Amino acid sequence: MEEKMVLCGANSYQQKYYFNQQFKGLPEAVQRELQILCVLYTEDVGGILTMEFDPEGNLEFRVAAADGDYLFDEIGSALKIKQYQMEKRELLESLELYYRVLFLGEKL
Repeated sequence: MEEKMVLCGANSYQQKYYFNQQFKGLPEAVQRELQILCVLYTEDVGGILTMEFDPEGNLEFRVAAADGDYLFDEIGSALKIKQYQMEKRELLESLELYYRVLFLGEKL
């Protein structure tokens, strides 16, 4: 497995949220929390946020902004991601474990 796998994402330009149905086994509360996290991010700083697993099973935040989007807050983006990584550390670590066990076949 060499590609990254997208867990979820939000796009402020199209005002849409995406959730990868391969993760539909996650509890509904976790799915809602991910949606809230992604949508609030794009509402606060703009752009596009995706949460992706790298080939080793690490969960990464990926951010993109349209060329010429002068409203995108690059500094606010970095700060918001650091805030999420601190406040949601337990959730993010649990998602990484879930991915490594179910998708990568690692043993507990």
